[in-house]
Amino acid sequence: MAGVKDYLNTQVGKNREQVEHHVREILKLIGEDVEREGLLDTPARVTRMYEEIFGGYEVDPRDVLGVTFEENHEELVIVKDIVYYSQCEHHMAPFFGKVHIGYIPSGRIAGLSKLARLVEAVTRRLQVQERITSQIADIMDEVLSPQGVMVVVEGEHLCMCARGVRKPGSKTVTSAVRGTFRSDAASRAEFLSLIKS
Repeated sequence: MAGVKDYLNTQVGKNREQVEHHVREILKLIGEDVEREGLLDTPARVTRMYEEIFGGYEVDPRDVLGVTFEENHEELVIVKDIVYYSQCEHHMAPFFGKVHIGYIPSGRIAGLSKLARLVEAVTRRLQVQERITSQIADIMDEVLSPQGVMVVVEGEHLCMCARGVRKPGSKTVTSAVRGTFRSDAASRAEFLSLIKS
């Protein structure tokens, strides 16, 4: 299945001239001279950046998991330290961090790179970290029907670090637990121990 990068020139690309116009207008409204050399190409650069950072709107995250495989493996599978970048829907400020995904299959597995693609599809849009965490867990649960899924997301939010309370280095950690992980403390503990190692 194609990844987010294959969809970049779609929604924003269709509206390229309008996006560039509005970026130019914002620059004027904050007091900038849009005719100065350093800003001449800024609207086009911002538009290209938006194509990339908002590419997730063009992807159904469920489709990203693509082909799954029958496999008689019923032990914990973890992909950890998946780096993500997203944009806070409240301030349109970046936030970024790592996602850790663990699941116990019940006959079907996904290709490991598909989990990273799922993270990219969910995070490359205006988001909040709590929703990212739940969406990844829910999509894994829906598509793979595993015995259990656990997702932990760590994030550093520039809307909190670079403005407002200005607490750089602060991290937010969210988790979502589905299936057997809810009732099996040993499985939860194994997952949490393995993502820390």
